[in-house]
Amino acid sequence: MEEQLSLFDNDIQQPLASRLRPQTLDDYAGQKHLLGPGRVLRRLIENDQIASMIFWGPPGVGKTTLARIIASHTRSQFIDFSAVTSGIREIRNVMKQADAARQYGMKTIVFVDEIHRFNKAQQDAFLPFVEKGSIILIGATTENPSFEINGALLSRCKVFVLRPLETEDIKGILRRALTDPNGYGGQKVRIDDDVLTAIAAFSNGDARAALSTLEMAVLNGDFDGSTTVVDTKTLEQLISRKSLLYDKKGEEHYNIISALHKSMRNSDPDAAVYWLARMLEAGEDPLYVARRVIRFASEDVGMADSRALQVAVAAYQACHFIGMPECSVHLTHAVVYMSLAPKSNALETAYFAARDDAMESMAEPVPLQIRNAPTRLMKDLDYGKGYQYAHDYEGHITAMHCLPEALQGKRYYLPSEQGVEGKYKERLEAILRWKEAKRRQS
Repeated sequence: MEEQLSLFDNDIQQPLASRLRPQTLDDYAGQKHLLGPGRVLRRLIENDQIASMIFWGPPGVGKTTLARIIASHTRSQFIDFSAVTSGIREIRNVMKQADAARQYGMKTIVFVDEIHRFNKAQQDAFLPFVEKGSIILIGATTENPSFEINGALLSRCKVFVLRPLETEDIKGILRRALTDPNGYGGQKVRIDDDVLTAIAAFSNGDARAALSTLEMAVLNGDFDGSTTVVDTKTLEQLISRKSLLYDKKGEEHYNIISALHKSMRNSDPDAAVYWLARMLEAGEDPLYVARRVIRFASEDVGMADSRALQVAVAAYQACHFIGMPECSVHLTHAVVYMSLAPKSNALETAYFAARDDAMESMAEPVPLQIRNAPTRLMKDLDYGKGYQYAHDYEGHITAMHCLPEALQGKRYYLPSEQGVEGKYKERLEAILRWKEAKRRQS
């Protein structure tokens, strides 16, 4: 029986991600903004000045691994605590252990994965022990700590934001898996760089997901003598996505987002939906696409259909609430709406024209009549003199000048006649005629 247990406990039976878990900061991939040379978290770890902290970031970016490295580096007792399976009784028992260890001069790091799952009472149970230094609390969460962690506990913890890993970081992890004895260093595996890039892109910044995909790919690879061959065809069969060769920060990324934007501008919903699908199925962040659609709503539709902006913002919120794959239909809704909406670039043109004048006339004074006059001195200097409060006048409009004197009469917003913008054009022209007539009379 003991032999069977030792066999199943052998590291080779563990998932690839577990076997390759980094043991030192030098092996740790990503988070250079926190762990690069001279960065704040690295200094705290190297100087053994760790205090209670929260790691906030998406899955698979190394929150648990970093906590274990910290415990190892600082020679502290490390207690791994699950917010899913532990209650207040378990918390108190752990705190007693920590208090006992403290009497012997040993630090205790309590790592709580998914700390956002603890309710208020459970989180409060940690508070006195964090305050008196019995424990160093390291919590990991995928949720915004501001909303999910009690203010009293959060105020005693430093929050570090861990970012999704870059494609090159993940490719480095995959290359290490192919050569490390704990990975596939003891067997021959042939895999092209394009396939590694595809796995890295598919993982969407999640190292654990990337290693799991690599593990499945090797297990299902073809054999060429004693060599396991993993190619694009093998990978496509595993993940059923042929559009993986899509670099989210490379030329193809910009080519495809350009194709989406120009298809919507050209009122081609079929092409727009196709390019949308190409991006989403390749692992593109849906919030990135939603942000581009929001920009399009004002840049290319604008006042021709102001509801376009509402639809775009609603789609962004839907993507934020439910994520992929469910939010794909909301983005499709927005993209088709933009494609079929009447088009006008009058808002963008107006801003760029005004921006050019603003940059050239930064010193142009604000007309006295529309200056703010909160003090007596300012009033004595005629700030606000001659201001006409529009709501006190018939039609809620006056002929008062609001542009600097050097720019009076300049036009920036030139509405089109597309969609409902034609109505705004008629109203604007009527306003301009009325103001001109009033100014002639005065």
